[in-house]
Amino acid sequence: MVFRGSGLTHVGRVRENNEDAILTDPGGALWAVADGMGGYGHGDMAADMVVDRIAALADDAPPASGLRKLIEDANQMILARSAEEGIDRMGATVVAAMIQNGTATVAWVGDCRAYLWRGGHLRQLTNDHSVVQELVDGGLLRPEQRESHPQRHVVTRAVGVGTRLEVDTMTVKLILGDRLMLCSDGLTTCVSDAEIAAIMARPADPRSLCRGLALRALENGAPDNVSVVSIFALEAG
Repeated sequence: MVFRGSGLTHVGRVRENNEDAILTDPGGALWAVADGMGGYGHGDMAADMVVDRIAALADDAPPASGLRKLIEDANQMILARSAEEGIDRMGATVVAAMIQNGTATVAWVGDCRAYLWRGGHLRQLTNDHSVVQELVDGGLLRPEQRESHPQRHVVTRAVGVGTRLEVDTMTVKLILGDRLMLCSDGLTTCVSDAEIAAIMARPADPRSLCRGLALRALENGAPDNVSVVSIFALEAG
């Protein structure tokens, strides 16, 4: 197998600035989406810092500990930058994937997500670090009510907002035909999982898949920045 991917980020239909950042890798190994928060240009600064730090991961690094360490480094760098410049609030949520020996290691903080499309079925690989997800996990909210809840954008973890940061990781062995997708919450707040699955099932290449997902978000109003990265497991040769 070989892994080929593409990425796209769009300001959306409401926001004036794009505070998302993406990382794509022509070599097929390292990918990320970061969603900045803080306003006044600080969110995009934080997202860029997270992505730049993740990009330093060596191809032969242990993926789980390597991603975790670099995201923790970014956390300390953002905190230091905020203190130096007197910024009250600056941070980012992030999801990153490292593909090594046919296995994808996913690391995330916040509500950026990773999905796997395999054999006609869509699976969410990540679990949001958010107030709404905690309500769902506690049985106080039905999953289908998440996107309409007034606190749907309130995250419980973010890079750059506290001295201690917990980074979650998971691994999945990829097989031929798999499609891995990373995205910011600007996609998932206005495109349902059913819509995502239908778009990911279409014959496509990574670039056109990203365009199709972003276009659906724009058609549905796109009140936030929209960022998508897709990686396909393809037959070599």
